[in-house]
Amino acid sequence: AISELLDNAVDEICNGATFIKVDKSTNTKDNSPMLVFQDDGGGMDPEGVRQCMSLGFSTKKSKTTIGQYGNGFKTSTMRLGADAIVFTRAIRENNVTLSIGLLSYTFLRRTMKDDIVVPMLDFVVQDGQIAPLVYGSQGDWDSSLKIILDWSPFSSKEELLQQFEDMDSHGTKVLIYNLWMNDDGLLELDFDDDDEDILLRDQGQNSGASTKVQKEIIQQHISHRLRFSLRAYSSILYLKKFENFQIILRGKPVEQINIANELKFKKVVTYKPQVAYDSQVVSVRVDIGFAKEAPVLGIFGINVYHKNRLIMPFWKVLQEASSRGRSVIGVLEANFIEPAHDKQDFERTPLFIRLETKLKQIIVDYWKEKCHLIGYQPIDPKLRSQYKAALKDSGGPGVKIRHEASTAQKTGGHLSNLLPQTYDDEAAFRLTANRAGSALHSSGQGSMDSAGLEEDLVDIGSLGVLDPNCNEKLSEENLVLFTRREDLRQRDTQLKQTIGELEHELEETRRKCSQLAAELQLRRSQQQHYM
Repeated sequence: AISELLDNAVDEICNGATFIKVDKSTNTKDNSPMLVFQDDGGGMDPEGVRQCMSLGFSTKKSKTTIGQYGNGFKTSTMRLGADAIVFTRAIRENNVTLSIGLLSYTFLRRTMKDDIVVPMLDFVVQDGQIAPLVYGSQGDWDSSLKIILDWSPFSSKEELLQQFEDMDSHGTKVLIYNLWMNDDGLLELDFDDDDEDILLRDQGQNSGASTKVQKEIIQQHISHRLRFSLRAYSSILYLKKFENFQIILRGKPVEQINIANELKFKKVVTYKPQVAYDSQVVSVRVDIGFAKEAPVLGIFGINVYHKNRLIMPFWKVLQEASSRGRSVIGVLEANFIEPAHDKQDFERTPLFIRLETKLKQIIVDYWKEKCHLIGYQPIDPKLRSQYKAALKDSGGPGVKIRHEASTAQKTGGHLSNLLPQTYDDEAAFRLTANRAGSALHSSGQGSMDSAGLEEDLVDIGSLGVLDPNCNEKLSEENLVLFTRREDLRQRDTQLKQTIGELEHELEETRRKCSQLAAELQLRRSQQQHYM
């Protein structure tokens, strides 16, 4: 629901929008939390805000805009809370207008209205003065003002107009209040656990991990965090990185992540779907590769975008129980199929079914070709014999894994943006996985077809290979690393606390010295006076 409101701001980039702020505010009438969205887009004139707050109307027919059905604003605000009030400022043909609209389920329910009533107020700015803009009768305008003051967080016209003071010459602000609660009587949205994020309550419990190490890593991986963290979800919500636009969540900009840049042994596959007999040929780029956390984690799935917007994150095209496709992640932009109205799925058309079938084939083919690079025995018999020969020549499996991991941690390799910067042991996974690929290349596998590939992180060397059965060893190594990390965190916290205490003592000592110096000066003055 929140992403629908982000989409509206992104669609305003063409009208000069440079940011969308998402934050928490307080309803002064009852001290309850409110969800606030504010952008500096083109805003809406009186006609535009009426169209926005009526069902099924949309002016977005561009091939690049995300919204198109005309229901996103209404359905998303009502999903988040019972009531929403909109403030928008626009400039049209040198006319500056301010408009306020109230969409209140609480008002409609308690007054038992048979029809949906959406009270609106409009103002015009003339010579620096704000004056009411009356489209119907003055009585209708006054009635709308009374309803808005009775059922909104504001108690006077002046308080309403104050909401425009932090806007520039144009923009829109949406306040959603009376936020929905879960079955336990708690807010669905959690504002308290993380001051820089908005979380979905009770959505991050089941990680599906089998060991403590895997559970800890998975819980920090974006494929898990996007289920409940707005910051994680919005970081991958748009495929292309913005040049002059920011999503500012609770005062801190969201760092965008391109999942395709986070893959190792990446390959690019081109898919040309047959859209229609008389249509132009469509070419779709599919980036596919292993997660940087492979092989320790079995995270996998295809991230499907439509018009730059994420529709299906980590879509499990293959069955989860299958070992084929483990740790394989893909990214594509499928503009040739239409998303569902909620933008969380695609319409189940024959074209979509053909895409699903093609993606299964792409994943299986990639797995057969590359699985040995992360420690699995090759599927191809020829590759398997070469793999065993390379393993024998290297002097046994896992001989230098612990040394490699230690060296990697000391030197500090490049870390994946999909994990927090504290996970220094990812470099060890990369080194050991690359050794597997290196040994195969050195044993004659260099003739593998590389047409159309974009390979990352492949070192050609001969210092040993990854044991196909060494996942447990890697897990043990990572347990040691995580334990050490926790010890360092505790030491860091203790040192910071000690520093704070010493600074406080220093400040107290300085204060006492100042007092003593002042008393000494006073006594000297008194002695000189008596002399």
